[in-house]
Formats: sequence, C-alpha cells, structure tokens
Amino acid sequence: MMNELEDALAEASSLSWTQRVRAGRALASFADIPEAAEALMGLLLDVEDTAVTRQTAEALAMVGTVAAVRLIAVAVAEADDNRADWLLTGVHDAMVELGGVPDVAAACRKLARDPEGAVRRGAADISAWADHTGC
Repeated sequence: MMNELEDALAEASSLSWTQRVRAGRALASFADIPEAAEALMGLLLDVEDTAVTRQTAEALAMVGTVAAVRLIAVAVAEADDNRADWLLTGVHDAMVELGGVPDVAAACRKLARDPEGAVRRGAADISAWADHTGC
C-alpha cells in the first residue's frame, strides 16, 4: 500500500497530464493522508490541464468520504469559474456513473458545519450541483 501511495505521489508532479490523471485516481482513496491531500489539491487545481481537474474530482466523488469531498469543496472555493465548471463536471460524472452518490450528499451535510467558511461554501455548491442535476 505504501508503494502505491509513494508511486502516486511521484506521478502527481509529472509533466505528463496522463500521469497526473492516474495519480489523482490512485490518490483519491488516500484523501485523509496529509501528503496525499496536498497532492490532490494541486491536481484539483491543475493549471496545465482541465482533464486532471475533472478526473481527480470524479475519483474523489466516487470515494465519497468526508475527507475526499472536503478536498473538492476547498477546490471549489478557490477555483475560478472555468475551473469550478470542470470540478462540477467531475462530480457530475461520478454521480451519473454510480446512479447518484449518496456518500457525497452525506459528506456535504457534515461539511456544512465545518469551521472553515470556504469548506462550507464549497460543500453548499456541491450540494446545489447534485440537486440541480437530479443525481
């Protein structure tokens, strides 16, 4: 397991967008580990390629833990409108693929009480996206 984490952390800083996508997918299940969370935030807000943003958001939404959804919420709060659209697309893709992601909704309800305002705002946006898409 540690080799998988270490390999994914190394790929997260790759110049190749496909390796960064692979890193985002691999790191999603480690969202509660600080080193992975830091790398995932970089991937969610990837300045080089929006595919990295979208697919990392999708992977985190599919994991659906509070730690995973919290990272998406923080990214939403920090993102410009274009990046936020790609984050939305990733969350939406996960919801459609799984026929809805109840874990995301539950995580958003918990994050609505987070002491950090940006997290609360991002979680509210994610909840609104889920409501709007009917997932």
